[in-house]
Amino acid sequence: MASTTGRIRHFRNTARITTAEWRRKLIYWGGSIAVGLAAVSFAALADKAAHLRNSIIAVSPWLMLIVTPGGLALSIWLTRTFFRGAQGSGIPQAIACMHLSDHKIVDRVLSLRVAAAKVMLTCLGLLAGASIGREGPTVQIGAAIMNAVGRFLDMGDTVSRRALVLTGGAAGVAAAFNTPLAGIVFGIEELAHSFEQRTSGVMLAGVVLAGVTAIALVGNYTYFGHTDSIVPVGVSWLAVIACGLLGGVTGGSFSAILIRASKGLPGRAGQFISEHPVAFAAVCGLALALIGLASGGMTYGTGYTQARSIIQGEEHYPASYFVLKLLATIISYCSGIPGGLFAPSLSVGAGMGGWVAQFLPHTTPGAVVLLGTVAYFSAVVQAPLTATVIVMEMCDNQQVTLALLSSSFLAFGVSRTICSQPLYGALAERFLHTVAPGSVPAPDADRSEPKTKHTA
Repeated sequence: MASTTGRIRHFRNTARITTAEWRRKLIYWGGSIAVGLAAVSFAALADKAAHLRNSIIAVSPWLMLIVTPGGLALSIWLTRTFFRGAQGSGIPQAIACMHLSDHKIVDRVLSLRVAAAKVMLTCLGLLAGASIGREGPTVQIGAAIMNAVGRFLDMGDTVSRRALVLTGGAAGVAAAFNTPLAGIVFGIEELAHSFEQRTSGVMLAGVVLAGVTAIALVGNYTYFGHTDSIVPVGVSWLAVIACGLLGGVTGGSFSAILIRASKGLPGRAGQFISEHPVAFAAVCGLALALIGLASGGMTYGTGYTQARSIIQGEEHYPASYFVLKLLATIISYCSGIPGGLFAPSLSVGAGMGGWVAQFLPHTTPGAVVLLGTVAYFSAVVQAPLTATVIVMEMCDNQQVTLALLSSSFLAFGVSRTICSQPLYGALAERFLHTVAPGSVPAPDADRSEPKTKHTA
C-alpha cells in the first residue's frame, strides 16, 4: 500500500513538472511567433515609409533638401531625449546584452518600449532618405521580445536569459529575410560565436516558428527573387577572385571607418558632434540629400529595389552607384540615427558585382553580381558563413554555393587584414562602455564563452 501511494505521489510530481515544462515551451514558442509578427509588421511599415518618400520625390526631388536634414535631426532628438538605447543598428545591442549579467541593464536596453521606438525611428529614417535597413533593428526587436518572455517567466538564470536573447536575434534575421537557415547560422556565428547544446534547441525552435509565421503572413517569397546563375570551374572563377579581393578591400575599409567613427573624431569636429548632435545629424542629412540628388534618388533608403534589379538583370547601374551608396551608408551611420547596415551593404555589394561583371565577359553577369554581394557583405560583417547562406537563400540558388563560399572567405581574409576587429563586436564594445562602463565583450580570440566584469 505504501509502495502504491509512493508511486502515485511520484506520478503526480512528474506530471506537475511536465506541465510546467510544457507551459514554458508554449510561452517560448508564443514569443517566437510574436517575433515573426513583429518582423512582418515592421517590413510593411518600412515599405510604407519608402513609398511616402518616393511620393515626396515625385513632387520635387529638391524637397529632400528639407526632408532629409529635418528627419535625421528629429530622429536624433527623439533618440537622445526619450529612447536611449535605440540608436544604431540593433545587432551590437543584442551582442552586448549577450555579455552582460546585470539583468537591469539588459532589461533597459532590450525593453519593449525601446523596441517599439526602434521601429518608429527606423521608419522615420527611411522616410527621410537615410541609407539604412530594417534587418539589423529586427534583431534587437526580436531579442527584446524574447527577453520580455524571460522576464514574464521570472528567469534569474543568466545563461537562460542569454539563450532567449540569442533566440530572439536569430529569429529576427530569419523572419526579416525569410531565410531560416541563415537565422540559425547568424545566431551561431555572429551573436553567440559558439554552439552550446543547452541553448541550441531553444534557438532552432524560435527560428522555425518565427520563419513559419512570416511565411504564413506574406507567403514563401525569396528576398531577391530566384536566379539560375552558375559559376562553372575554370576561367569563370576569375570573378570569385576579383569580387573577393575588391569586396574585401571595400568592405574592410567600410568597417574600419565605422569603427573609427564610433570612437569619435578628434579636435573641434569631435567637440562639435558631442555638443551639438542634432545639428550634426542635420548636416549629415543635408549631405545625404545632395548625394541623393546626384544619384537621381538611387541612394535613398535600404537599396533593396536597386539590389533586386541588379541581381535579376533588370537594371545596370554605373560604378558611381555603389560608391555613392557606400558613402551614403557611412554618413547615415555617423549621424547616429537608428537603422541597420544589412540591406545597404547587400545593395552596395550588388552594385559592385554589377560593375565588375562588365570586365568579365566569360562569366554570367548574374553570378558575378551574387559574388560581389556576398564578398562585400562578408567583408563588412566578417561572418562568411552567414553571408553565404543569406545570399544563397535570398536568391533561391544553391548552384553557386561553392563559388559564394570561396568569394566570401577570400573577402573575409582580406577584410581582417584591413580591419582586425569585427564590426559588430567593436560596436558592441563601444555600446557596453556607454551603458555599463567597465564591461567589455569576450575577446575575439576566445569566443566560446561570454565574459564580463559583471557577475550574476
